[in-house]
This record gives sequence, C-alpha cells and structure tokens, in this order.
Amino acid sequence: MGPGMDPAEARCEEPEGRVYLDYNATTPPAPEVVQAVRDAMSQAWGNPSSSYPAGRKAKEHIGSARESVARMVGGRPEDIIFTSGGTEANNMVIHTACRHFHDSQATPGDSWGTPHIVTSSVEHDSVRLPLEQLVKEGLAEATFVPVSQRSGRAEVDDVLAAIRSTTCLVSIMLANNETGVIMPVMELSQRVHALNQRRVAEGLPRILVHTDAAQMIGKGRVDVQELGVDYLTIVGHKFYGPRIGALYVRGPGTTTPLHPMLFGGGQERSFRPGTENTPMIAGLGKAAELVSKNWETYEAHMQDVRDYLEAKLEASFGKQRIHHNSHFTGSKRLCNTSNFSILGPGLQGRRVLSCCKILLASVGAACHSEKGDRPSLILLSCGIPYDVAQNALRLSVGRDTTRTDVDLVVQDLMQAVAQLDQDQAL
Repeated sequence: MGPGMDPAEARCEEPEGRVYLDYNATTPPAPEVVQAVRDAMSQAWGNPSSSYPAGRKAKEHIGSARESVARMVGGRPEDIIFTSGGTEANNMVIHTACRHFHDSQATPGDSWGTPHIVTSSVEHDSVRLPLEQLVKEGLAEATFVPVSQRSGRAEVDDVLAAIRSTTCLVSIMLANNETGVIMPVMELSQRVHALNQRRVAEGLPRILVHTDAAQMIGKGRVDVQELGVDYLTIVGHKFYGPRIGALYVRGPGTTTPLHPMLFGGGQERSFRPGTENTPMIAGLGKAAELVSKNWETYEAHMQDVRDYLEAKLEASFGKQRIHHNSHFTGSKRLCNTSNFSILGPGLQGRRVLSCCKILLASVGAACHSEKGDRPSLILLSCGIPYDVAQNALRLSVGRDTTRTDVDLVVQDLMQAVAQLDQDQAL
C-alpha cells in the first residue's frame, strides 16, 4: 500500500467485466460513426478548399454533415459552425456578446459601460471560467444566478431580475450534467425576446440568449425554433459522436452576431478558420443522423433503465438509506441521469467507487474528479446538505445499458458499502 493511500482504495481490484455508467462524461462512438470517420479518412482526405476530386469529396462530406447536424436541432445548414468542441463554442458566444455590446453603441464616442452577462450558478466550467476571467480582467461583469433549492432550476424570474441596462448575454444550460435537471430555456427566451423589444425603444443593447445543450442532445427533444435561442452549443462526444462540436447560430453574422476568435484561411465563412477536420465532421454528421432518427427510442429505453436503477437501489438499501439528489418538485430531468447518496459515515462517493469491482462511474462532473472528498458545488447550490453531497454518486446510463447491468451494479454497490461499513466499525 502506497504512503497516504486509503486502506479501502488499496484493497480494491479492477478485474474485467466492468459496467460503465458514466455516459454524461463521455460516450463511445457508435459503430456507424466509426465507419463514417474511417470512410472519410480513406476517401475524402483532400483539402476541402481544393478543386480536385478528393477535395470536392471532402467538401461534400462536410456539407452533408452540416445538413445532418442542422436537422438534428431544427435549424438551417447555414446556421451551423463546426468547432473543436463545446468549450470553444461557449467561449465564442461569450466573446461575441462582449464584442457586439461595444460595436452596437450608436457612435464611437458613446459608452454604455462594461458588458454584463447573466448565467447560473450550476454552469459547466467552459461558461463559468471564461466569465470569471473576463471579470478578473475588468472586461465584463457577470451575475451567477443561484438555482432554486426547491426546483434545482435557474428560475426565469430570478434570471430576469439579474438583468441590467448593460446586460448583453444570458447563458443558461439546457440540462445540468450532474443533477440532470432541465432548465426553462424556452420560457426564458420568450421573456428576453419581449424585453428586447422594449430595450430597443430605450436605446439599450440587445440581450442575446445562449444555451449549452451538451447533455440534452440524444436524450430528449432539442429544437432551436421551439427554444427560441440565438445560440446553442453541440458536443459530439456526448451523443456517441467524435470529440468535436458545433455552434448553432440563428443567422450568423446577419440576424445574430458572431465574431471569430481565430483568424486564418477563411474556412467556416471566416467565423472559425482552419482547414476542416473532415473525418471528425463526417462522424459528427453520422451521430446527428442517428439522433434524429432514434432519439425517442433512446429516451424511452434510458428512462426505463434509470427508473429501474433507482427502484433497485431503494429495494436493496432501503428507502431511508438512499437520498435522491436529483429529485426536485416540479422539475423534469434527463432520462438517463441518477444522482444519489448512500447515507452513512465513511461512505463518501469516491471511497464507495474505489471499492466497486464492477461499476465505473463518477461522483460528479468528470473535470472535477481531482477534488477528492469535497462535495460538488452544484449539489451544494441545489441545497443538498454537505454530508449528503459528500456521499454523492452520479450514475448515467446509456443506449445499451440493460437491467442486467443495473442488477450487477447494485450488487456491487452493496458489497462496497458492506466493506466500508465494516471498516467504519473497526
């Protein structure tokens, strides 16, 4: 046993036959996606800007993928900008909003002051950290609206109450990656749109609306016309695609502003220059096709398995020992996500997982996995007590997860908890 290691961790082995339940962190590429990437690498290797056959083939692959991604979210092909992933897309929206705020002033000498952005207290780091950096540099002001401890949502009235005369962007995720709670983005867009009509008459800057849909795509209905947003972030590896992304923009550069963060060869209409990653874009297009065709089937299956998991946990551990951290009154949540705590001393989520021989999962967002036993700030924001949040596990099922997998996982959790209970008694 290494110095400083938890005895429980030191005893845990990692035999084959694991069950992966961390699909909110990432998903394996679907076989059809792997094939699309392979085909593009071998058949469409040319530079898409070139006129010879391999280049034209690459351009066709990109155009087809753009149509598929647009269809998946209910937009137009010209509204889709391919990016390296969700982080870039989110940063691009924030950059654009601040730039547009300054560009929109009536004359160069005018000054509305510092651009202000409203977001929630439970956003992904790729929204929170860019905003904190801009605030630190004095380039923007930001309000992080707390979520309701009753609903787990960023409530529309609370978001609207945070808006100032200098507000230029509201960015609220479509569904939370840890609790699975679905945010009221459609209602928020409607209210901001009505507010913008009054602001124009008063000479105030337009408020742009963005949602990060990373967790929702492939697990529920996503339609940009219904949502009414100006921007929507798309992340391929969350819906069995490759690790690239896209940004939906409602009429980029015309109806809705979009300013590049990079400058180069003019690809993606100069909004995101750089020679296109044709194989990954082709893979993203294929993943989008699968979602468009099958999302309702995926949703029904994952909800059935998730609900079975939660019932099995209560039946095995007893209702009094399971605290559901993602059950909020009046809120809908992702079909695949269960965040719960097994109550008791010494059962911190990390320790339980370290003693599992079958289950592969996380205590929260994968990018926070180095934070030890410190509970999730998102759960604390939602009003989950500190000692309960410390014991949290986030299990997220996938398209191929079965009830048999769930039976194995619950049995595995029971042996892990029994082992830790025994340690605690010594």
